[in-house]
Parts: sequence; structure tokens; C-alpha cells
Amino acid sequence: MSTSLLLDVLALRPDRPALSDHEQSLSAAEVISAVHEMANKLTDCQVIAVLADNSVNWVLADLAALHLDAVHLPLPTFFSPAQMVNALTQAGVDTVLTDQPERITSLGLGFECRWTQGLLSLMCRQATRPALPKGCAKISFTSGSTGSPKGVCLSATGLMATAKAIQTTLSPLDIGKHLAVLPLSLLLENSAGIYAALLNGSQVHLPSLASLGWRGMAGFDPAALQQSAMAARPNSMILVPELLKVWTLYLLATQQHAPDSLRFVAVGGAHVDPALIRQARHAGIPAFEGYGLTECGSVVSLNQPGDEGTGVGRVLPHVQLRLDHGEVHLQTSAFLGYTGSPALPAQASHEFATGDLGQLDAQGHLHLMGRSKNLLISSFGRNISPEWVESVLLAQNAILQAVVLGDARPWLAAVVVPMPGMTQAQVDAAISQANTQLPDYARVKRWLISAPMTLTNGLATGNGRPMRSAIAQHFAQAIDSLYSTEETTS
Repeated sequence: MSTSLLLDVLALRPDRPALSDHEQSLSAAEVISAVHEMANKLTDCQVIAVLADNSVNWVLADLAALHLDAVHLPLPTFFSPAQMVNALTQAGVDTVLTDQPERITSLGLGFECRWTQGLLSLMCRQATRPALPKGCAKISFTSGSTGSPKGVCLSATGLMATAKAIQTTLSPLDIGKHLAVLPLSLLLENSAGIYAALLNGSQVHLPSLASLGWRGMAGFDPAALQQSAMAARPNSMILVPELLKVWTLYLLATQQHAPDSLRFVAVGGAHVDPALIRQARHAGIPAFEGYGLTECGSVVSLNQPGDEGTGVGRVLPHVQLRLDHGEVHLQTSAFLGYTGSPALPAQASHEFATGDLGQLDAQGHLHLMGRSKNLLISSFGRNISPEWVESVLLAQNAILQAVVLGDARPWLAAVVVPMPGMTQAQVDAAISQANTQLPDYARVKRWLISAPMTLTNGLATGNGRPMRSAIAQHFAQAIDSLYSTEETTS
């Protein structure tokens, strides 16, 4: 599949709206011209990092890198300085396009500003390019659960295959406008949102993250998301489960409704309880759960109108799936290896073990049962997936975050973060309600109330996913006291 596929598709309907933000709106023809203009400025660049807010210019830089066959490293804005140094060094970045030049300068890696255009600065340095896999077009660093996250090397061909599979699957929905809500540095929005939408001939609207409700460590403002959605009137969006929950609860509490223009809202990044999906739809959000991995170019499977179930949907045609003793193994043409690791053998695609436990139903839909490495085994020998129990807890309106613990223990405990304004009594009632939906051995018997788990306090990744090992260590003494002061029962 040609790496120029996106520009070829744009050329088919040159007058149609293609990209827009608060500053500019470009037709397909104007996007093609702007990509060529950007590419001319980046001709001598080999590995280009982008550290910037969502915008039309972010997408233009991404498309220019693809056009040049250069390597693009999207830098998550939530990375710490140490994580940025690690990513820039591992990838051998010689060029950074950024609206935050002071952050790059402060790293002390020798980057100097070459030019500034609007909000973006081009910063360059002399760098030795590391041995990256042949055909590497994008390096996507995983969520950052450690100080030195790994970079996943992806091919342009594989990324386009993923985007084409998503576009083909969703084409019956006639999506004309996509609202980018997640940071573009997250591959899910970059691939499933931008690439798939452009291949479909859809317009992509790219407001700033602040205008969408992102407040950094202060959390997320669902009122801002509602305002942006009502103003943009999109047909599609992509959300992570926490955003879906806070937006849904805001709509229900204020007796508002999501814009009736919405036809499809994909939800991925973590398991979503079916009760939350039902709540969201009641509030006018047509939510459908999917599943994906960075190594597959993002989306692997997807529920859709007329073809959905209680799992994470049907596996898309660009993916080969194999179950090995219950573990999901996947193969696509996107994955080339990791930065700093030996190159994979030269072949069209590589299979890798995901660490996810799953099964296929009679309709060919994939059902996930948690992570193999997270599996809890109680002292009574019961195998329990913490993600399963957590999804039931998170379906309760009073609970914002929850992490379940109890390996080699007689019963389960949990660390729980209440939704803002919730009392201890309301949290207790919510957990009791969740327990009624679980078998005896999987019920949470005692729990700790915690402040929000964030990147700042070292208890969550930059995209909000709780870090189990850090949480277990941080609360070790308090958790031990839960078990030592309670009579152990089966």
C-alpha cells in the first residue's frame, strides 16, 4: 500500500473541507499544498519529533514526514523531562517541531531554533541516527508507566492498512466530520482518528486540548467537552473510558444531551463496563467499545452498529489473531520492533504475544478476560482478573478510579478514588452495589479511599491508567492493615 495514499485520496475531492481548528480551515487541495510546503522545510531532517497541542499544523507535520519517508516521533506532552530525554535519545531525533520550545531547550540536548512560523518552532541539532528497523515511519512511545518507556517502531504500510481497515468497517455510517478529542500524540487518535477519517473523505476538526476540557493534573472538564461537541456537531469521536464516564455523568446530572449529529463514538484504552455503555447511550452518546495495541498500529477489533456484543468486537481484516492457551497473539504488517532492541527478521509481518487473555465467541467477536501478568490467585486458589472487578466498580457513578488487589490473600481489597463531591457513605454504597453483581470470591471486602492517582504522584501514567505495582507499593502498609484487622473468611 502506497505511503502517499492519504494525499492521493485527498486529491480525489480537492474542494472538500479536510482539516480545521480554531485558527484555520483547509480544503483537501490546500492540505496537499501545505504538506508539500512543510516537507520542503524538512527535507534534510531524518527523525522528526512533534511536541505540540492538537492543531492543523500538527497533522501537516505528520503528513509531511510520511511524504518524505522520514521517521516521525509524536512526543506526549505529559512526558516528564527524563522521559523526553529518553525518547529523543532512543530515536536519535535531529529535529523537533514544537509550540513549547522552552521545554526542549531545557533538556540540554543541543537543540537550537532554526525558524518560527506562527506557534511552531523548528529546532535542530546534530544527531547520530540509531539503528532503526528498515521502513520505520513512526515511533510511538507507550503510555509511560516507567521512566524509560519503549518506542514501538511502525511501518507506513502497516499504519495505512490499519486506517484502511477502520475506514472500510465504518464507511456505512457516512461519517462526514470527526472531532479529535484525544491528544494526537496518542496513536489511537493519530491512526484511527486522523488517518481513517482522511481516507474516508471526512473533515477532521482539531480544537486545542484545553478547549476540549483537558486540564492536566487538575483533571478533565466535561462541560468544556460538551460545549465543543455542540459547537462542532461531529459525526464521530474517540474517547478513553474515563472521559466517557465523566461526560456521561455530566450530561445526566445536567439533563443535557450529546449532539444528535453523533453516529459513532469509539471507546478504547481499557475495559468498559456494559452498564457505562448503556448509560452513555441514554445520554445520547453512541458509544461502542473497541480494542487495540500500539504494535498493531492501534485498533485491532471494534463493535459497530448492527454488529456488536458484550466483548470488544470483531477483529478487523488487517489483523491475524491466534489464541495460545488463552493468550491473544496478534500479527499485522505495522510492527517492526522496538527502539534499542535487535531488529526483527525481515518479513511482511510479525506475531507477538499481547499478554491479554481472551476468547472468541460463535459470532467471531473477541472477549477479553484481563492481563495474564495481572491475574490474581487468592489463597483459596481462585483465579481472578482484577480488570473484571474494577470494571464493575467503575460502572458505579460514585467511583472515579479503582485498583483491586489481593494476590495470595483470602479476599479482595481495593484502592478507590471517589468522584468529586462524593461522601464516604456514597462510596461505601457504590461498592456494596458493585458486589451484588459479582460472585462471592470476586467481591471487594475492604477498601481504602485515595486522592486521585496521577502522573504527578507516580500512581498513574500520563493517560490516566493506574500503575498497579506503584500503587501496591505505595499503599502496602495500609493494605496489610486491612487484612490484619479483619477476620479472614472465604
